[in-house]
Amino acid sequence: MGGVGEPGPREGPAQPGAPLPTFCWEQIRAHDQPGDKWLVIERRVYDISRWAQRHPGGSRLIGHHGAEDATDAFRAFHQDLNFVRKFLQPLLIGELAPEEPSQDGPLNAQLVEDFRALYQAAEDMKLFDASPTFFAFLLGHILAMEVLAWLLIYLLGPGWVPSALAAFILAISQAQSWCLQHDLGHASIFKKSRWNHVAQKFVMGQLKGFSAHWWNFRHFQHHAKPNIFHKDPDVTVAPVFLLGESSVEYGKKKRRYLPYNQQHLYFFLIGPPLLTLVNFEVENLAYMLVCMQWADLLWAASFYARFFLSYLPFYGVPGVLLFFVAVRVLESHWFVWITQMNHIPKEIGHEKHRDWVSSQLAATCNVEPSLFTNWFSGHLNFQIEHHLFPRMPRHNYSRVAPLVKSLCAKHGLSYEVKPFLTALVDIVRSLKKSGDIWLDAYLHQ
Repeated sequence: MGGVGEPGPREGPAQPGAPLPTFCWEQIRAHDQPGDKWLVIERRVYDISRWAQRHPGGSRLIGHHGAEDATDAFRAFHQDLNFVRKFLQPLLIGELAPEEPSQDGPLNAQLVEDFRALYQAAEDMKLFDASPTFFAFLLGHILAMEVLAWLLIYLLGPGWVPSALAAFILAISQAQSWCLQHDLGHASIFKKSRWNHVAQKFVMGQLKGFSAHWWNFRHFQHHAKPNIFHKDPDVTVAPVFLLGESSVEYGKKKRRYLPYNQQHLYFFLIGPPLLTLVNFEVENLAYMLVCMQWADLLWAASFYARFFLSYLPFYGVPGVLLFFVAVRVLESHWFVWITQMNHIPKEIGHEKHRDWVSSQLAATCNVEPSLFTNWFSGHLNFQIEHHLFPRMPRHNYSRVAPLVKSLCAKHGLSYEVKPFLTALVDIVRSLKKSGDIWLDAYLHQ
């Protein structure tokens, strides 16, 4: 098996000191089945079939790159590459044949090379180094809002005006907590992964009442394959909403579970108000129980204990439940509008097997920066930079943005930047467009 040939039913690990077997992409392509997954990193071929279940990010995340070159995803997601390579070594079964390109299919090799040079330039500029002061301020202002909300009720009483103001402040605190745990989940604050993980458990569990494992499980898939059906959980929302290519598919198959041509209207009833309160709460609890994440369950329980013990003396049981619902509904509006303004209006469909840069740019756009927008969105208005460099601390997005713009200009790629309000309206426009496409296909095909 020293040359390119038909692989056997299961390749074993490469023997130390022995010449590495070589494979062509046609052979690798055949290993993208459940229980049979190969991938390529830095031109080396790895059999992850048995190990995928042990992958810290989950088997789905690494499995989404089956039979692909995962080099850029590998670098994007991991802090200490040399440490992670130790785990890859036992999975090594060969390398790409010398005549094979580094990526499969009609990919832009020059774009890939230029992006990797840009990535190295960002590292040389120390754009992956976090500012402790910046993130300490973020945590401090979150805690300050939590205290302020309680003081309002304590000093002014549980009337409608103090309660509404306190709920609004807590919703902002919850929104900013989403952003901070998001930074920690991407390991963009501390140099040691473990410190990021522990801090994320505190922010996600004690400050929000959710599981860090649950969030990372779904969010890393979104980053690996943004806007790809059945790989990105954020867009796998049919049959409630139809996005992108699913509109035509549902129309041709005469599927009508809901009046999809009106989805831009019922979106206001079940989208922003209920995502966090209903969908996330149920999905999060189910994940912790099914996956036996007992530590996360305790962290989440500590949030509910703190919240209800803090406000129960003022409201009683019915009142504190209503207060909690109000906070979650307000928070949910922020989450839906801010996180989806960069994605729903973009291309959504099935796997295209693009290179890292092209796949991220096809699914993301930016929103014009300002001091308010940067803070309010947790710098997610720099969505392009965030998706290309998920481990980069957000305060450095504005510094790397000119380099990304230059890369896009050189290769004729769209670098889309919208005004804030336009980005919000485009969510509704996109839903209406998808609904109209569904109706046309439903009636005429």
